[in-house]
Amino acid sequence: MLNGKNILITGGTGSFGKKMVQIVLSHYKPKSLVIFSRDELKQFEMAQIFSPLKYPCLKYVLGDVRDRERLTRIFNGLDYVIHSAALKQVPAAELNPEEYIKTNVLGAMNVIDAALDNGVKKVIALSTDKAANPINLYGATKLCSDKLFVAANVHSAIEGTKFAVVRYGNVLGSRGSVIPFFKERAATGVLPITDERMTRFWITLDQAVHFVINSLETSKGGEIFVPRIPSMRITDLAKAIAPQCKLEFVGIRAGEKLHETLISEDEARNSVEFKQCYIIQPDSVRREKLLGNSKKGGGTICEESFRYTSDGNQDWLTVKQLRALTEKIHKDYEIEDSRWSMNDIPR
Repeated sequence: MLNGKNILITGGTGSFGKKMVQIVLSHYKPKSLVIFSRDELKQFEMAQIFSPLKYPCLKYVLGDVRDRERLTRIFNGLDYVIHSAALKQVPAAELNPEEYIKTNVLGAMNVIDAALDNGVKKVIALSTDKAANPINLYGATKLCSDKLFVAANVHSAIEGTKFAVVRYGNVLGSRGSVIPFFKERAATGVLPITDERMTRFWITLDQAVHFVINSLETSKGGEIFVPRIPSMRITDLAKAIAPQCKLEFVGIRAGEKLHETLISEDEARNSVEFKQCYIIQPDSVRREKLLGNSKKGGGTICEESFRYTSDGNQDWLTVKQLRALTEKIHKDYEIEDSRWSMNDIPR
């Protein structure tokens, strides 16, 4: 569905954006692929790997989702927008709430307005498990963003812009992941762990990108797509990365949960279970219609008491599986870092 289309990725120089560009260029032939971000250095570095000279469809554009006027101009002529720009660090959000609101909430509103004004066909916004029953500022801003994108469909004509959300867990090996931190601290012989009971959902970057593309294709507007992904124990991840290290339990940080939730009990009333994912339908879809849609699509409506949580998950990654995944991620980063050097920079 991406062949011959004009696509833009907000936050396009982040971990997700780079992987999205790699996969789109490998599997599709878009008319244009716009990398929209606010960091000129990251754009320069990314262009050494994905050069517009080699891939004429690529275009690097500086801008910030806080700037509605800039978005409105850049969104002209686009078919699809993948909105991945966000501030994401939980502790920083607790100390700088106004900055997270400006980017994650007001930025979402700007993306919606620019898409509506330009007649963009579809917009997919990336969310997080922290948006379900949030206890921290970051999660609260992403929940607000989710609500904005779902509600935005009310403002579209029948053939107007379709907005949907993809919500998934921690991304294995992304920027800000605990994996690089553990690898660095392994040299000290001690790994700090917030709490030995802690569990998390995990998804690889490749899986995240393919899930977003599939969701973009199937979306009819208003859905929150949730992939069925495994959980892991933080102590098992530590054993997988540095089995020789001593574990030091330092206590939960401000705004942190012991376990994560992807679908809350209240959201379950509007959720349909499929083999590869769950789909949370908007509140406007009545339960009888939800039941009919689920049967038609091969899904099963979730029980009203259902909750999709990292500690109650049926699928778990073992220490052996985590070790294999982290080693693969480390090799992938080594390959990416070796693609260019200072000698490649034009003088």
